[in-house]
Amino acid sequence: MGTGRAAPAAIALTAFIALGGCTSSAEGVNTPGLEAPGTVLTTVKPVRQDVVNKISLTGKVAIDPVFGIVAPHGGEVRYLDKRPGTTPVKEDTWVASVWRDGQRTEVEIPKGSKLAGRLMPDRSTVTEGMPIISAKHGGYGVVAEIDSAQAYRLNGSAQTVRGQIKNGPGPFTCKPLGTVAALPEGTIPEPPPPTEPTPGPGETQKQETTPGEQTEPAGGSESTGLRLVCTAPKSVKLINGAEVTLEVVTGKASKAWVLPIEAVAGTSGKGKVDLVDDGRTRKTVDVVLGLTDGRYIEIKSGLDGTETVAVPGPDIADAPPAAGGDPNAVPSGPAG
Repeated sequence: MGTGRAAPAAIALTAFIALGGCTSSAEGVNTPGLEAPGTVLTTVKPVRQDVVNKISLTGKVAIDPVFGIVAPHGGEVRYLDKRPGTTPVKEDTWVASVWRDGQRTEVEIPKGSKLAGRLMPDRSTVTEGMPIISAKHGGYGVVAEIDSAQAYRLNGSAQTVRGQIKNGPGPFTCKPLGTVAALPEGTIPEPPPPTEPTPGPGETQKQETTPGEQTEPAGGSESTGLRLVCTAPKSVKLINGAEVTLEVVTGKASKAWVLPIEAVAGTSGKGKVDLVDDGRTRKTVDVVLGLTDGRYIEIKSGLDGTETVAVPGPDIADAPPAAGGDPNAVPSGPAG
């Protein structure tokens, strides 16, 4: 019986010793065997390799999909007096011009499409790449919706697109149409009605409006989301509504400096990385970013390849306290 009573006492003594040897984190003493908070544990160095910006999209076959045509450069857009067509044009057709420094650049809708509308008022000032015309492809096309996470990776022309119809033909080359944007059909104003003669004394001016009259878009087109529209070869049998997987390549870079995406804050244009010195302290620097394949991202400038970079990369700063909040309040965190 004596032996049976000694065991719980021994356990309690062990627990007392263990607890007595610990110091709470609130007293500022680190737990033995763990690094101090903020210590850099993982680092990488830039390496050179090829990068291909390749994205997979899910789409569907659609009839007469709408696509946008952009301004080739900045300037003033001037539209030709063209009406929306009921049949596809048989050749590339001039529908607008962009003027800059007295020089005109023609804007055309492609063969096999129909004019849908204007996306800007006539004689508006536009910038390069701004959608100014909407058109309809005549017949079947493939339409793939693009979410916000993919938008910047697709910001630019699609170099190659390959499609595979679910339980159907493929893979096949899919020719992109227009810009990567879903746009409304736009409007084309009706010609002004004939000028009425000036009424004589005692006569009343007759007021008429053209039936179905449309006006210029007041401030440009509304945002309707992003989409890619492309067309399959005539040899590929398409069925309206059939599901399609698209593989889109928008760019390639050879022997570029790259880092894992986890080491970089930002995914397009300008970003930041944390450099680590011999004392394992961080220094945040700016870099210019290029292509990404989803795992690695191109570093176009800002590093020379000799640096040691922390993983993960810099954090986004916390938002300031809401108005009326207690600036001295301690942020809540996980219990522990």
